[in-house]
Amino acid sequence: MVKAVPVERSEARLLVPALIFIALVVAAVASLGTPLITSVATSFDVSLGSAQWTLTIALLSGAVATPVLGRLGAGPHRRATILATLAIVVVGSALTVLPLPFAWLLAGRAAQGAGLGLTALMMGVARDHLREERSAAVIALISVVSIIGAGVGYPLAALLAELGGVRAAYGLGLVVTAAALLTAWRSMPEAPEGRSARVDVAGAVVLAAALVLVLFLAGERALWSRHLALAAGLAVVAVVLLWVWAVIELRSTTPLVDVRAVRHPAVAGANLAMFVGGIGMYLLLTLITRYAQTPPGAGYGYGLTTFVAGLVLIPFSVLGFVAGKLTPRVRTRFADPLLLAGSAVVVGGGFALFAAARSDLAELFVAMGVLGFGVGGFSAAMPGVILAVTPQSETSSAMSFNYVVRSVGYSLGSAIGGLILAAGTVPGHLFPEDSAYTTAALVGIGAMAITTLTSLALARRRSSETTP
Repeated sequence: MVKAVPVERSEARLLVPALIFIALVVAAVASLGTPLITSVATSFDVSLGSAQWTLTIALLSGAVATPVLGRLGAGPHRRATILATLAIVVVGSALTVLPLPFAWLLAGRAAQGAGLGLTALMMGVARDHLREERSAAVIALISVVSIIGAGVGYPLAALLAELGGVRAAYGLGLVVTAAALLTAWRSMPEAPEGRSARVDVAGAVVLAAALVLVLFLAGERALWSRHLALAAGLAVVAVVLLWVWAVIELRSTTPLVDVRAVRHPAVAGANLAMFVGGIGMYLLLTLITRYAQTPPGAGYGYGLTTFVAGLVLIPFSVLGFVAGKLTPRVRTRFADPLLLAGSAVVVGGGFALFAAARSDLAELFVAMGVLGFGVGGFSAAMPGVILAVTPQSETSSAMSFNYVVRSVGYSLGSAIGGLILAAGTVPGHLFPEDSAYTTAALVGIGAMAITTLTSLALARRRSSETTP
């Protein structure tokens, strides 16, 4: 077993903010596509469906890059992997700013999305180079900022888009990613000696193909409504590819993801909770932001501009950060699975608030704040559940798989929200009926109930294992 190599206290003071800053930057930059979709469609004279790919392609590349970077980060070249990935993100950011055709913008967004794979590596660095009690708190905070980064980037990007156009908004990404690269170059330590990590190329290719299909099907709602047989066929292909990938990983001596470790009841339960919980969390985020931007002429909504709608995310980010800071203290009294369950209940409460009270804009802010607090607590507790049964050298790989599960859950949450609202739209009308939002909220409550029960089952199992 390779032991941790704690850095000196003065170096730790620099390392901790660097880890958090890099995790925040890659999350915020990847989310830049969300508030700029309409601006991209107008500036590049493309359809909204095409412009949507500026977000989808970043999520796709992030999901594909995450397990590969997680494996590379488990080896001796972690520092080089971090720097090379951030360099790719910077180049991608430059492509989004330069006056190039739309295809180059998509290429740039794909490069930016690859940075999402660095979150798990930041956790690996923290676990290797900080003392145990300190690393647990930092890992929890890294997990939280990887979520609230969207709430930080959304209003800033929207404001810049209104003031200077879409290129100015993407310019923000170039500035902060360049700062992140400089920060990593100055602060990232080398990985402990005695490690080796080979990338399972076959497993990476098959997993990439499966994830591309899954996220494509989640994002292309029109495919399900117009070509159901084709969509169902592609879904079957995706399931088969995931099965093939699992077989490859079980037989490989250097698997991309240690599937045997993933099958551990604690890890499998945590990933199931992350998947279902991710669906619910992103569903509510989608519902609130879309409701806020719906014009009052639809019979509901507030007709907020992109920038003002982005401000609705501020309670999400602030209370998410607060929850992340509180979680390490609460963990001294409650086990991580119980914290997952409690956080899922809080998110379910956010759904209930949205379902029952949304006639005033302040009520949307409250629901968004409740969502942020629940998501922050859930994200902060999740690493503790997984890392409690994960070897230190496999930190990056184990957490990278959890983040792939999270990405798929988020994508499905967005897709499910779109499908429910589409089903609640009267033919010939542009906006869904108000009741469709209530239906979607009830579905979200069901998802969070499943997440709560799964987390409680994890807590019971841990209690039985620790009871003499």
